[in-house]
Amino acid sequence: MNHPLPDMMGATMQKLREMVDVNTIIGDPIETPDGVTILPVSKVKIGYAGGGSDFATKNYPANRDNAFGGGSGAGITMTPVAFLIIKGESVRLLPIAEPPSGAVDRLVEMLPDLIEQISALTKKKKDSEE
Repeated sequence: MNHPLPDMMGATMQKLREMVDVNTIIGDPIETPDGVTILPVSKVKIGYAGGGSDFATKNYPANRDNAFGGGSGAGITMTPVAFLIIKGESVRLLPIAEPPSGAVDRLVEMLPDLIEQISALTKKKKDSEE
């Protein structure tokens, strides 16, 4: 007899494969008009359970093909965690974090962008002087 449990679990796993693939983790690229490409990055958690049991019925004793009862199920959680920012030859990871709690945390979070902007202004000023 072909037991129904492997078929049931296989069908559930196939549905999971259809829902979650590499494009779920690294999303489709988003192109901006100024040549920046943004790739969303997500974290996926999957919980899966399945099982079943053969049981004897009134008409079939335990040593024969009996009734089967079973089930399977899954839960999926997808959480965005970061963005890959690609501009020319530069690739930057912009993590998604909880909002900073204080002014110092905000300052530390903004520091890389501030340094980049000051550097660009300094270079622009130097180029205009030459």
